[in-house]
Amino acid sequence: MKFIIAPDKFKGSLTGFEFCDAVAEGLRKVFTNAEILKMPLADGGDGTMEVVRHYIKGEKITISTHDPLFRPIEASYLFSAKSKIAYIEMAEVSGLKLLKEDERNCMHTTTLGTGELIVDAMAKGAKQIILGIGGSATNDGGIGMAKALGFRFLGTGNEELKPVGSNLLAIEKIDASNIHPKLKEVSVKVACDVTNPLYGMNGAAHVYAKQKGASEEDIVILDKGLRRFAKVISQQYDIDLQKMQGAGAAGGMGAGAVFFLGAQLTSGIDLIKELANFDAHIEGADWIITGEGQLDEQTLSGKTIAGVIASAKKKSIPVAALCGSVNIAIEQQEEFGLRYVTAIVRGVTDLQNAIAKSYENLVIASYNFAKMLG
Repeated sequence: MKFIIAPDKFKGSLTGFEFCDAVAEGLRKVFTNAEILKMPLADGGDGTMEVVRHYIKGEKITISTHDPLFRPIEASYLFSAKSKIAYIEMAEVSGLKLLKEDERNCMHTTTLGTGELIVDAMAKGAKQIILGIGGSATNDGGIGMAKALGFRFLGTGNEELKPVGSNLLAIEKIDASNIHPKLKEVSVKVACDVTNPLYGMNGAAHVYAKQKGASEEDIVILDKGLRRFAKVISQQYDIDLQKMQGAGAAGGMGAGAVFFLGAQLTSGIDLIKELANFDAHIEGADWIITGEGQLDEQTLSGKTIAGVIASAKKKSIPVAALCGSVNIAIEQQEEFGLRYVTAIVRGVTDLQNAIAKSYENLVIASYNFAKMLG
């Protein structure tokens, strides 16, 4: 038997690596000679950096850069000297988690630090950059990042504007005469799972700015600013950012990454599967075992398990999902294409106890699954 173990994490409980170990332990109690391949996955959320590190064999690079409020900060990214791949998480340097509650206001925050990490990665020889853009504290359309790369944003008096959300409305011209020469030498892929347009009622400001500290008045200004930003780019470069699916991701960083970096937006799980060479490794498998903390309707749209099933379907490999809790109907399970689903919790328990016993319960659930097969 050949088993592929390809989970996401159990948030607050088990990492993807720990999940793999527990399931392998349970399977081995029945199939002592089985071929078991551990392939932890992620979709761009928490824990993605460690999963990427596993596949690209990268080292963590830490540099002095700037946080969302321009303050000095030490931030890290991954770089593989062998493959020339860098993985940068926006949240590490331009993230909401870096700010106290009363510091959050995306009128005044910047993506400058994200750009500085990109510049450092290019200096180290990166030829491919993967950018995770979840958890941002910003709504600047990526102009902070672009400033680090040599772009300048000019106002009515030809003065250079500070690259923050509130100044998008003041942009009259973009000066690209001194952009970083290495930009032409790198390919950039962005882990992006949202489809919001840049502006409008479904755009970056109206949907996401409130959670980043913006007031109702701020949101109106930020939305107008993103419209202004798009208009300047349309006038100067004849590119319509509003037509781009995902342009509104991370406060307009989706649009900024495509325009300033020439990036390609793709789903987080698809990027990780590509790095792991997942579709090649699952060839000939009898089962793929996946899982996450909670299996629900949200799982069905672009999350890790959805990505696993998509690959499995192409090769007609059955998929089993061992999850902390399960909240989907039989019809959804059938529609989703899961052959076997179970919640690993044993007995009547509370959340704290369930989390504490996740590893042990997962070993038992895997053992019982294997016994059913064997």
